[in-house]
Amino acid sequence: MKISRIVCTFMGMLALCLSLEGQAQDLYRNPLLPGFYPDPSVCRVGEDYYMVNSSFEWFPGIPVHHSKDLVNWRQIGHVLDRPSQLNMKQGMKASAGVWAPTIRYIKGKYYVIVTAKQCGNTFYVSSNKPEGPWSEPVYLPDSPGIDPSLFCDDDSVVWICANDKFKEEEMVEGQTANEFIWLQRIDLEKGRLYGERYRLTHGLTLQSRATEGPHIYKINGKYYLLTAEGMTWNNHAVAMFKSDKITGPYVACNGGEPVMTHRHLPQSGDAITTTGHADLVQTQHGDWWAVMLAVRPVEGMNLLGRETFLCPVCWEGDEPKFAEDNGGRVAMSGPRPKLPLYAFSQLPARDEFEEDFLRMSWNFLRTPQEKWYELRQGKLHLQLRPQRVEEPVTPSLVARRVQHHHFTVAASVEFAPESMNEEAGLVIMQNSTNFYKLTLSGTADGERLVHLVKSDRRKNDVYETIESKVLPSGGTVVLGIEGVALEYRFYYNLHLENDRHTRVYIGDVQDASVCASNRAGGFTGSYVGLYASSNGRTSVNSALFDWFEYSGK
Repeated sequence: MKISRIVCTFMGMLALCLSLEGQAQDLYRNPLLPGFYPDPSVCRVGEDYYMVNSSFEWFPGIPVHHSKDLVNWRQIGHVLDRPSQLNMKQGMKASAGVWAPTIRYIKGKYYVIVTAKQCGNTFYVSSNKPEGPWSEPVYLPDSPGIDPSLFCDDDSVVWICANDKFKEEEMVEGQTANEFIWLQRIDLEKGRLYGERYRLTHGLTLQSRATEGPHIYKINGKYYLLTAEGMTWNNHAVAMFKSDKITGPYVACNGGEPVMTHRHLPQSGDAITTTGHADLVQTQHGDWWAVMLAVRPVEGMNLLGRETFLCPVCWEGDEPKFAEDNGGRVAMSGPRPKLPLYAFSQLPARDEFEEDFLRMSWNFLRTPQEKWYELRQGKLHLQLRPQRVEEPVTPSLVARRVQHHHFTVAASVEFAPESMNEEAGLVIMQNSTNFYKLTLSGTADGERLVHLVKSDRRKNDVYETIESKVLPSGGTVVLGIEGVALEYRFYYNLHLENDRHTRVYIGDVQDASVCASNRAGGFTGSYVGLYASSNGRTSVNSALFDWFEYSGK
């Protein structure tokens, strides 16, 4: 009788698990790409979907992801992975670099068009394969503004649209809208704009701000212009306009109101905010979906940056309805697209550095002008160089996006400092003004220290050592970070067992909002990674990292 009850209980639990698994497979969950993946652009080729995102000052530029079901995505490369394509030099300020790329498949070839501030402005590249390699840039000096997009019409004429600023003398009384969307033909073979340039819209009203991110589509014989406006934070919105001709005039959809925005919703707590900058894609079965950026704040603080979200789009006549199944709001989950589920295998949380190349998830700050890292014998070697993370340079830093509000990071470090100015370890950062460093360094007496440093210069002009502890000389040290919502905990471990009970915490609980964009400024999200510096002096020393592990939920 007892065995029978156990069997019944087990079968009941199994049925529940299978039911929950089935329900989970029937849902998509936002964000599609967690962490710093803003300004998404998507295209479909056959049964395959490809998406690109802004990367700002991080190199390689423009990650490319692939999906077959619009829900599960896997990175397959970067568009700009060579200095000849994207040369972000020393001194380039944070949040410059790569802004708002668009990916399109035109006449049998993939194109990505983008604006890269302070390093070429507007250009496009092309490839026969979405994973690359991508061509050298074709610069468009006659293309003003930012956020360019391409559209190929039925007659094979290709158009470019982007935004530009009004001249002061063009503004009328009561107008605060200072930007407009323009359209012109482009010859992709010759790399030039030609013909008349048309002004399409300055936004929904004369008070619209930052009308940008345009994309054009032709749907059921009508032309649709999708734009973003309201700046890129809580007032962000998606607007849509329609016309019988590609050159206009364009009339606002949805009675002149945004087709998608969360700016009218409560901005407190952990609600989804900042929805905007969208792109549309139609499945091979005729359904429409939108990808857009949004933010998941924690108590109002934006720790992860702007992420990529998904919502359905339906049509009532010639009017689009975004997320109508959720009252026009982007939801954390919903019925997934009617496409065969296609999940990709996941890489292990721990990177053992056993290949002769870095994983695609790793980035550098700005474009490396020299080779200062090496993968050798299962370890990542970082040269100590004078450049520091505190400066607008390319330090010896290999970092990846923080993608979860609850996460743990750990790394095994072999490092023998030869002077007080040498350090190596972990950095978690928003930019060069706001970060934490947990590093090993030397002392005047030849001892080895582990120390925790905070930089919060954007708001409070604070740069301080939180705590330092003397360590035994020699041997491997595990350094780690625990992130829980608005709290960071930092620790070290002199043993190789990465076990909570052997962790020695350094400093008290720290304020994670130091790395939030609304405190640090800029448009990126937080990164965490491996770092080595000789802090302004020359050095021949190196730090060795045996492994790095990131896990989150």
